[in-house]
Amino acid sequence: MNPVLIAALAFIGVAAIVGGAALLWREKPVQKIEDRLDLLTGANTPAAAKEGLTNGASVLAQPLDDRPGIVETFMEQFGNVNLLFEQADTNLTIVKLLVISAVTALLGISLGVVVHVHAALLPLVGVLMGLLPPTWLLWRRKRRLKAFASQLPDALEMISRTLRAGQSLGFGFNMVATEMPLPISKEFGRVFEEQNLGIPIDETLRDMTERIPNLDLKFFVTALILQRQTGGDLAEILDKIGSLIRDRFRIWGQIQALTGEGRLSGVVLLALPFVLLIAVYQLNPDYIMVLFTDPLGTKMLAVGALMQVVGALVIRKIINIKV
Repeated sequence: MNPVLIAALAFIGVAAIVGGAALLWREKPVQKIEDRLDLLTGANTPAAAKEGLTNGASVLAQPLDDRPGIVETFMEQFGNVNLLFEQADTNLTIVKLLVISAVTALLGISLGVVVHVHAALLPLVGVLMGLLPPTWLLWRRKRRLKAFASQLPDALEMISRTLRAGQSLGFGFNMVATEMPLPISKEFGRVFEEQNLGIPIDETLRDMTERIPNLDLKFFVTALILQRQTGGDLAEILDKIGSLIRDRFRIWGQIQALTGEGRLSGVVLLALPFVLLIAVYQLNPDYIMVLFTDPLGTKMLAVGALMQVVGALVIRKIINIKV
């Protein structure tokens, strides 16, 4: 039988099995629906609603089908993994991410069979393809947090202007939610909505700092909580924090310009072994396959991979200057 047809059938079969298992692991969201109806109709007490919102398990903030399954329960032992999806602002779940990773890994192996990649390299191709969805998720999270940090000074200035105009702090949060783009509008809008539901603003702000691990945001929240307890000119405090954040961005830009050569050198040095591996494999496959078939060659590959990781960490430590 044609090897391409065999690979395609294997890919479809394994993908169907993984997808069916993921659907079976999902629990029915009956209790979630009942909780939401009770809350909306007033059956739940305000204290219970407040506790549900502040613990991150709100029936209003989460989808109705967001019941933890076997995989979610197991992954919760390693930390709050769902926070990663929330920070990336995606509808993916742990099960969906695992299914997508498995499908991309099988797709990579199938493509490797089609282009006649050596059998010893197929697992490596599968692993690399399977890591693409988690890598995309981390990249999306990093981009969103970076966009939030860049929008924060403008948001603070907008809140400061609303306070000077005689409006309330909540109105300032609503202005940020309606006038500014994503992602900061969504986060400040969530704070505004939670405050309208009766949650103290101190708690909603602390929850936002947990969702957004940004040092400048923590400065803002700490200053706001202290001002509410001790008093003072909040508008002036926000202007100073915004000016401080802009100065930090300016210094950070100068550091990025000065360390550009080191970052480029690190990328070249880390990518060079993989490029040479592919080039030599295309020129003389038998010469490079000794590293995968001979026991000494596999040991050399393991040592080389370890040295690559150590080198990447050292280069990152050198060029990663915190401001």
